[in-house]
Amino acid sequence: MILVTGGSGQLGSELRNLLDEKKIGYVAPSSKELNITDEKAVKKYIDELKPTVIYHCAAYTAVDAAEDEGKETNHLVNVLGTRNIARAAEKIGAVIVYISTDYVFDGSLEDDEYRVDAQTNPLNEYGKAKLMGEEAIQKYASKFYIIRTSWVFGEYGKNFVFTMQRLAKEHPKLTVVDDQVGRPTWTKTLAEFMVYAVDKKVEYGIYHLSNDNSCTWYEFAKEILKDEDVKVEPVTSDQFPQKAMRPTHSIMDLSKAKSIGFEIPTWQDALCAMEQNLENK
Repeated sequence: MILVTGGSGQLGSELRNLLDEKKIGYVAPSSKELNITDEKAVKKYIDELKPTVIYHCAAYTAVDAAEDEGKETNHLVNVLGTRNIARAAEKIGAVIVYISTDYVFDGSLEDDEYRVDAQTNPLNEYGKAKLMGEEAIQKYASKFYIIRTSWVFGEYGKNFVFTMQRLAKEHPKLTVVDDQVGRPTWTKTLAEFMVYAVDKKVEYGIYHLSNDNSCTWYEFAKEILKDEDVKVEPVTSDQFPQKAMRPTHSIMDLSKAKSIGFEIPTWQDALCAMEQNLENK
């Protein structure tokens, strides 16, 4: 049996769709059915279900809110919730797949890509909590995949693609940050990698998974809106202040993910495929 936490979220929905396509059985409880911040409830649920694999997609992802009003929830879900899942998984010998973030890095590695063993130094509360989640997985679980990803977009839930498309309908001109560089990630590519790693029984440890090629948010927006009648202009991060500091350069090295035989499409191809999927619905 497979357990999916956060099954109604952006990634969890994509993962469930993929498992359905592959006719792989799973259980995806709601947060009411499984409150991951309740240690006793987690232990009881997992002890009774006895899943062989836990895809831990549940997370608090409001990066700016995590700096103040969401700080406590950020810690409860991303740190304590992850610790609870890891400890319960280890007790029954389950494999755990944990999704982390490029925000564990500070962006100072400007002329290179972040390898899986690169020094971490998160700039914001969200990144700090996700790193503590990684540490909890490594401390309490022996069979795990920590998958760091970045700039996630997909067909389910709110994300940058839908935000840009909505704003383009409301405004003749948009300004988008052009001094933060990273790799966009399609949830389908990420979900496929998660299942691939488990199915192929690849070596446990930390992996980086995003779509190939890199860009700035401005370049990403230009590609999203290339067929729209809207002007997109670049601005600096200073002109677009946010509560949480973001790394200016968070390009993660994908060589470890590629070395296990997983083929990674470019973010441009991934975006095009997602748009075609939406048109065909």
